[in-house]
This record gives sequence, structure tokens and C-alpha cells, in this order.
Amino acid sequence: MTTNLQPEHRYQVIKAASYAQSQDPKRKLWLLSPLAPIIGWAMYLGVKDQQGFDLKNTIAAWSGSLFTYGFIPALDVLIGKDSDNLPEPVFKALQTDAYYQKIAHAFIPLNYIALFIAAHQFTHRQLPWYNKLGLAITTGIGSGIAINTAHELGHKNDKLNRTLARVSLAPSAYGHFAIEHNYGHHRWVATPEDSASSRYNESFWQFLPRTVIGGLRSAIAIERRRLARRNKGFWHKDNELLQGWAITAGLYTALYQLNGKKVIPFIAIQALYGFSLLESVNYLEHYGLLRQKDSNGRYEPTRPEHSWNSNNTVTNLFLYQLQRHSDHHAHPNRPYQVLRHFDESPQLPSGYASMIVPAYIPPLWFAIMNKRVVAHYKGDMSKINKHDKPLSPRMQKATNLVRKGLDWLGYS
Repeated sequence: MTTNLQPEHRYQVIKAASYAQSQDPKRKLWLLSPLAPIIGWAMYLGVKDQQGFDLKNTIAAWSGSLFTYGFIPALDVLIGKDSDNLPEPVFKALQTDAYYQKIAHAFIPLNYIALFIAAHQFTHRQLPWYNKLGLAITTGIGSGIAINTAHELGHKNDKLNRTLARVSLAPSAYGHFAIEHNYGHHRWVATPEDSASSRYNESFWQFLPRTVIGGLRSAIAIERRRLARRNKGFWHKDNELLQGWAITAGLYTALYQLNGKKVIPFIAIQALYGFSLLESVNYLEHYGLLRQKDSNGRYEPTRPEHSWNSNNTVTNLFLYQLQRHSDHHAHPNRPYQVLRHFDESPQLPSGYASMIVPAYIPPLWFAIMNKRVVAHYKGDMSKINKHDKPLSPRMQKATNLVRKGLDWLGYS
């Protein structure tokens, strides 16, 4: 990195990097993200042939769910939040520190190894159906986190990082995400035009097919237009969608060749769960938020108040500070280690890991979040990105009952 610089400039870069190392209190903690698939190796290799119920085997098979929906939320509560922003000198030094990018790079091969170990265990171990399911879902969680790694790398401008992003998306067969997210979602975020922005009173189960289908259609349209500007057809070798899908095809072929047709359910379950996990996070990030139009009918610029944020420390360490989502939308190319907190951005009651399960339960989600959306817009319902249908009487009744229960428990 410093070999082509003049001696005085090289000294300044080395000095800045040394200063950053001494000033970033989370420097080593960022290694938790690539550590996750290594933990997965141990869990997968711990799965043994099983006859009858085996608690240890079941825990190993379902370790991803226990870790994601139990252990991380508990640590978020115990360790708490961190809303501090880096001082300006540290901010500038960390922006160009290659250490942080290497961490994201390291996740990819480590996760691929975890994928191949899990596929072998799924197909070669005698397991009851529920532990096979747990093994595939645990792998899917890894594939979902890999999409987040692709999200970080896909915003870089160089060919290497964009290629690595497609490689990271291959296990979940979600190669189109790198195109749709960068050129679709970032343009239309927090508007009715964006398939990845959830609407007030829209359940996750209504949102999921809309965002999956809409995102794919958007990515195809975006890539068609890009290629047409270069006088190239859709089936040209430079089509980045086709490149991503080819990597997925190669990966799945390798898994099939190594494990036979028994691996097909494993591939399908982990991919479906992986991209549904991403979409559950998309559901959290902009629920009900709406960019207003100016007098010319144009949407206002994206600002901090158009993303739900969370400063829960542990989830941010595992997800490259994805929860500081407002700064990401304001500065898409800003690396994760320097993303900033904004006081004006609306805050989720807890971290992403804690909010995913409520998102799966519509009355619970509406009871928690609808009042927060209304409060954010000070009761002005015309400013909310609303679903085209109100809650059904049955859903509204269930939501009211859950809200009363939460009030009784003292949950604000």
C-alpha cells in the first residue's frame, strides 16, 4: 500500500495507521465476524450419527439459531450500546487502514469452508429430520451474514472487491443483490418505489415476496440499461448478473459432485433461509419511513431520519456496523469501521438480532413499532410510508391485545 509513495508521504501514512491502531478500542473486536464461521466449523464437526434423541447433537445442529436469536441478543442487553463517534483524526486514519477490509475478505473463505463441512455432515450423518433442518438453517444464517459481507464489499469501486462481493453472495443465490442494492435501493430508499423499504402496517410475510420479486426485477432492469448504454446485449459476458449466477452454479455443482443428490434439500434450505434473513433485516431498516416530495414532485435527499438505527454493540461488531444505517445511506462508500451515529435518526428498541423474531410475528411487531413510527412523524399520518391496506379487524385486535400485554410488562 505504501511502496509507491514518497518517503515523507509513506511516513505520514504509517504514522496515521499507527495512531489509529492505538485509538480504536474495537480494533480486535471486529475479528468477531470472521470468527463466526470458525465457530460454525466446531459446531458442524460436533454433529454425530444419531439414533433417538440426543440433546448435544440437537444443540450443535441448531447452534446458529441459538447463537443468533439467543446469545447475541443477551449480550446486546448485557453489554449495552455505544453511540460514540470517532474523533476526526482517528476517523481519517481508520478510513484508509487496510486491516478492516482484510477482515471482511477473511470471512468469505472461512464461510465457504463452513458450508462444505455442513453439506458433508448433512448428507453423510444419520440424523433425524429436525436436526438436518437445524443444520441447514444454521448454514443459512452463515449465508445470510455472508450477504452482509457482500454488502460491505459491493460498495467499493475496485474490481477485486466487487468480484468478492459476488463470491460472497453465491451460497444464497442472491447475486442480483449487489446490483439492486447499490443502484436501486440506494436511489429509492424510504419511498413506495423501493421494494426493499417496508411499509407501515405491512407484515414481514407480505413484504417478503414483494421485496424478493421486486428486487430481482429491478436488478435485471438496471443491468439491461447499463449494458445497453455500452451497446451490449443482456447475454453479454460482461453482465454482472450472469457472472454472479455462474458462481452460484459452480458452487452448487461442486457441492452436488461431492455429496450427491442428498445435498439438494440442504442447498435449497440454506439459500432460502440466507436471503430471507437478509430481507428480515431490510424489513427492520426503513419500516414506515418516507422521504417527502418537494414542490417539483422530487423526493428529498436521503437523511438520517429515513433509516432505523441501533447502537447495540455486539450486533454491530458481527454485522460491520450495519445498524448505523443512516450514515451508510448518506455515504455508501464509507467503510464500516468509521460509520457514525446521528442523534436525529430514529432508534430501534433493540439490536437487529433482537428484532428479527418480533418481525416474524406481525401483532408483536405492529405493537412495538407502529407507535414509534407515528411518534417519529409527530402523529402526522400523511408523512408515513403506508401499506395500501389497513390492518384487518382480526389483526388490529391481536395487535391491541399484544400492546396491552407489553404495557402491563412495562415495555416502552
